[in-house]
Amino acid sequence: MTDSRISVVRRTGRVIAIAVSALALLAGGTIWQLAFRVPSAELLPLPSRLVSLTTAEGRRMLDEGPASADYQPLTRSFESQRRPAFCGVASSVAVLNALRPSGPRWTQASFFADLPTELQVTFTGMTLQQLGALLRQHGAEVEIVFAADTSLDAFRVVARENLGRSGDYMLVNYQRTSLGQHGGGHISPLAAYSAATDRFLILDVAAYRYPPTWVSAIDLWHAMNTVDSTSGRTRGFAVIRGT
Repeated sequence: MTDSRISVVRRTGRVIAIAVSALALLAGGTIWQLAFRVPSAELLPLPSRLVSLTTAEGRRMLDEGPASADYQPLTRSFESQRRPAFCGVASSVAVLNALRPSGPRWTQASFFADLPTELQVTFTGMTLQQLGALLRQHGAEVEIVFAADTSLDAFRVVARENLGRSGDYMLVNYQRTSLGQHGGGHISPLAAYSAATDRFLILDVAAYRYPPTWVSAIDLWHAMNTVDSTSGRTRGFAVIRGT
């Protein structure tokens, strides 16, 4: 190969390398912007088998349901998630503030003790195990239950008892598509139970997308009994108490 041809090949290689680097930076910038953006309000229609709390039927279930001790404390401390992957963060903040109503208020900005953990959750969300670990760092007592390790009937008993008394709370980790909703794995607080309809009220922390929603016990169970590809385990629920 002549010197001139070698020079051309080298210049071509440098151009390609620069182009690849530029594309990587642009892609990285786009991913960064998507991960850190504040979600915009875009309410989506609920599947027919789900019931919004904003409907007459939804409000009636709350008024008639005996297991709703957690509803008021959670709604007072509720805030919508600030980043697309912050469902676990917003849910944790709501529960921590409900547990300590007279203490300093946690926010999604003050929740993390270090930047690496915040960045990891921002880009990848959190598993049920990670949720428990972060809540324990904030002094809460946490019991993690994987759906594969229990049953629908056992879950219903635990959840009914929890929602019927004050001082402890439940977060559910479930697969949205199993409920006919848009999205993937999600975390939100449970706020009430309607014995007459066997439905649980989820205070969806993606409030920009879905309202508080009544879900049948069996549908919620199936949505929790799905595998989280990150952990390799089923989703499930967390019971959180103060210490």
